[in-house]
Amino acid sequence: MRFLPLFAAIFAITPLAVDMYLPALVQIADDFQAPIQTLQNSISIFLAGYALGMFLFGPMADRFGRRPLLLMGLTGFVSCSVLLAMTQSAETFLVLRFFQAFFGGAATVVIPGAIRMIFGKDTAKGLSYVSMIMMVAPMLAPAIGGYLLLLDTWPLIFKVIAGYAGFILVVASIFFPNLEVQQQTPTQTINFIGRYKIVLGEAACRPLLMVTMMTSVVFFTYITSVSFLYIQVFGFNEQTFSWLFAANVIGMMGASFINTRIVPSWGSKKILRRVAPIGGCAALSVMLSMFSHAAPGLIIASIILMIATLMIISANADALILQQFGQHAGTATAVIGTLRFGCGALAGPLLALVFDPQGYSIGIIYVTCLAFIVIGIWRSQRVS
Repeated sequence: MRFLPLFAAIFAITPLAVDMYLPALVQIADDFQAPIQTLQNSISIFLAGYALGMFLFGPMADRFGRRPLLLMGLTGFVSCSVLLAMTQSAETFLVLRFFQAFFGGAATVVIPGAIRMIFGKDTAKGLSYVSMIMMVAPMLAPAIGGYLLLLDTWPLIFKVIAGYAGFILVVASIFFPNLEVQQQTPTQTINFIGRYKIVLGEAACRPLLMVTMMTSVVFFTYITSVSFLYIQVFGFNEQTFSWLFAANVIGMMGASFINTRIVPSWGSKKILRRVAPIGGCAALSVMLSMFSHAAPGLIIASIILMIATLMIISANADALILQQFGQHAGTATAVIGTLRFGCGALAGPLLALVFDPQGYSIGIIYVTCLAFIVIGIWRSQRVS
């Protein structure tokens, strides 16, 4: 338990890097004299870099150990954050965002495997505790970014991100546990394809990986569209939006806490069976309420419930996957992360493709993804 705050603080570098600079996008675009759409693409570029980082560094964590990879990733993340504060062109900004995320993937890919090694059969409980603690980051990040803009211009945001990651680097170098890895000869190379085949070849894991992918599409569809939905469609001002966004984060934290309480007695499989239909009904409520022009309060409450259930589903699906593997936990984490953030990077283009000014397409995406989640959970329990 004593390592969980550190694990959560490491995990939090990603939501901080994603959310803290959002209030500054217009200012950054103006400084670079670039279209705002170019800077908005930095979110998808960040997610793509993060997915690639997890893809490459997951097997390396199994080979070289989690601590060295963590320290290397944090060092690269800090360096890119400092350079981002000094960049003077949109093109350089996008490239650095990619590599910032790439090194962030190296740092965070070690955490689920470390939790699995420490918690064993209670992995879902450990993941939920970490998720609950690190949810403070996305709740506060936009407000922190907005406050920093009042103090100075946008480079200050990336200086603060660099300072936070640098502090975590120092703390991790002292306190991150040394976890055993499989001993290999110095000349032995990493068989990336072979390691991934081990994970993807596990029949019981494939439906759960689909669950992970669909939860990511829903979550990043929410992140990408929530300001448009609440401000432009529902007509709330920016201050009200901030409170509503925080309410959703509190709902996610509450769901993670509930999961830590019930997973020891229920087990992850039972929780998935019970929670998935609730999430599906919440998504259906969002879609039907939007098509019937119901009160915004009902739609927002349904979204909060849906996202909260996804937190429980995601933690337990990840735990069931990780429990299938021992020495390949890093690779399993990389597969989960690559699929999750790779699919998350598609949320923005998907919304642009099916955009409608009333936001109906958002509800349709929610319902479609939740249907696949329910099917994936059903198939996984039949296979196992």
